[in-house]
Amino acid sequence: MKPICLHDRDEIEQFLRQNHYLNLYALGDLDDFFWQYTTWYGYREADKIQEIALVYTGTDYPVLLALTDHAPTSMQALLQAITPFLPRRFYSHLTDNLLTALTPAYTAENHGRYYKMALTDRAPMSTIDTRAVIQLTPHDLTELTEFYAASYPGNWFDSRMLETGQYYALRHGAELVCVAGIHVYSPRYKVAALGNITTRPNFRGRGLATQVTAKLCQLLATETNHIGLNVRADNAAAISCYQKLGFEQCAIYYEYAFE
Repeated sequence: MKPICLHDRDEIEQFLRQNHYLNLYALGDLDDFFWQYTTWYGYREADKIQEIALVYTGTDYPVLLALTDHAPTSMQALLQAITPFLPRRFYSHLTDNLLTALTPAYTAENHGRYYKMALTDRAPMSTIDTRAVIQLTPHDLTELTEFYAASYPGNWFDSRMLETGQYYALRHGAELVCVAGIHVYSPRYKVAALGNITTRPNFRGRGLATQVTAKLCQLLATETNHIGLNVRADNAAAISCYQKLGFEQCAIYYEYAFE
């Protein structure tokens, strides 16, 4: 197989739209806000794209997205073909049976099994009282960074995301106690991927994340057609929260760090 670099956003979008929720992050990365940090690899057969792998470099740690709902053979071959072009170290989201395509050249650290969840029922979120939820802005960056360090160490937070206006929170007095935001957001492509949702440890179990996430989803629903998120498969509390809001599991994938 001879891999190619893809540069036509319309062509890439057409392929990714075959499975909106599996490819939600990649669809969002077509937006101008993210596009400059992307490299798209694929291969064509009979002048038609068969598989796409994306390398995103907008964070300190590059991320490889290689997700497929087809038989893994084609994506395995694509990953093997692009291995010489991949960073020396990167994080990855892979569907099942793709790990072995990279391990001849890299050592892998398993970061767990994850579910992709899709907001398929928008009615439940409208029943949640969100009047106390506030919007965060870039002026809140220092406080938010400190909040994540205490409540969600090791999370993936890109400070540029505050510029989208899609971060919401609850306070107890002056203290941030719960936050919900996005990893990817594109009004142009009508998609959003939620992320960085957490509650200060001593405030958990009170339904605060449900309130904040409901507010975020209510607002995103006015601008997007597809809302989804990734959640670790063993995070039962988070999964329960998302199910109450109308999310359901739509795919399984695995996260690894490669060197």
